[in-house]
Amino acid sequence: MSASTTDQLPVVVVGAGPIGLAAAAHLIGRDIEPLVLEAGPSAASAVRAWAHVRLFSSWAEVTDPAAEKLLAPTGWVRPDGAAYPTGGDWVERYLQPLADVLGDRVRYGATVTGVARAGRDRVVDSGREEQPFTVHIRTADGIEERLTARAVIDASGTWSTPGPAGANGLPALGERAAADRVSYRVPDLEDPTVRARYAGQRTAVVGSGASAFTALALLADLAEEEGDGTHAVWILRRGITGSTYGGGAADQLPARGALGLRAKAAVEGGHASAVTGFRTKAVAREGDRLVLVAEDGRRLDPVDEVVVLTGFRPDLSYVSELRLGLDDRLQAPTALAPLIDPNVHSCGTVHPHGVTELSHPEKDVYLVGMKSYGRAPTFLAMTGYEQVRSVAAALAEDREAAERVELTLPETGVCGGAGLFDDPDAAQGGSGGGCCAAPTTQPISIGAPASSGGC
Repeated sequence: MSASTTDQLPVVVVGAGPIGLAAAAHLIGRDIEPLVLEAGPSAASAVRAWAHVRLFSSWAEVTDPAAEKLLAPTGWVRPDGAAYPTGGDWVERYLQPLADVLGDRVRYGATVTGVARAGRDRVVDSGREEQPFTVHIRTADGIEERLTARAVIDASGTWSTPGPAGANGLPALGERAAADRVSYRVPDLEDPTVRARYAGQRTAVVGSGASAFTALALLADLAEEEGDGTHAVWILRRGITGSTYGGGAADQLPARGALGLRAKAAVEGGHASAVTGFRTKAVAREGDRLVLVAEDGRRLDPVDEVVVLTGFRPDLSYVSELRLGLDDRLQAPTALAPLIDPNVHSCGTVHPHGVTELSHPEKDVYLVGMKSYGRAPTFLAMTGYEQVRSVAAALAEDREAAERVELTLPETGVCGGAGLFDDPDAAQGGSGGGCCAAPTTQPISIGAPASSGGC
């Protein structure tokens, strides 16, 4: 296929979430045709899963300028920039309207199962860059199809692959067998069925990020409303320090700081008890209840439910035939990883970045949004919007605009590192889900009441 023919092909965007939809808007602004593939039945399926959670970023920080430009002719008006939407608000008032404007450029019920160069597996060098991409999908009714694209932007996020309770990155012994009592999402306690599951129960919350804060705060509210019996056991892999609860009043995202303070109040008010230096090895059955066992042999008192909020990781299975340059720890693009390493950086100390840091040995394929951060929890929606602006400029061969990355991020004030592995007094960090974003509680500024998205 000639270069001129390839240029007529669409750019496939994987995922119709906040960053994928923004990518499509930026591509349209560059006269490049996008095709957005969304596995779910509607836009922002992952965000809908945490619709009950309030973002700790304001409306002004979670809408994209190129998207707003597409929406303007429809009479859309951006909500009050100082207000904080829930995930449901974000979908209803911005994300679904944006997807509606994109129309047939968004295809639902299309799960991407593989991406490769046409006629070239990962090993073959000859003529590789001259070939378009082939994208294999499975439709909602199980039919397999193969599409062709000039470039691929993977904005599928990390929501589908939450971290396990096990401290070594693998599920704890017995964790899978206890699946009926283990959840990896912040519970929606406004749902009567979910509320009944946790009311009057003893619930272990594993994790140290915004998602865990949210769960602790919600369970504390439930305890106050329902009376005795409802209690949270907060499982921390490290100790409690001044930075455990995040930035507090020093956080330039006030709602994020307030969220940490709510978690602190839950502990100090007796609705939650903290267990520190606990690295989960096993989840054992004891009658109808569960017992968490640590690597050091400690066994906690039985609990009725376990909520695991230990961060997320990217699904790289369907891009295994592409030549990606990924950091061996974070699974983020090699050039980006040092800039987002949670051992060093908080959300606000991440250096602004774009196409240069997102590029791979395989030309014209980009991981963006939460997926670009791999296992780092410090992602913000505004970071993703800047990423796709830069990538769209590069695909339009406007290198000057692609490399002109301008973004000022809010500082957290305190969260700066994971600390030493064996130091129980070390600051909390990425191993527990992070302090800056957690798609489960507030998926990204977007994957964290102040989620997760969100930040």
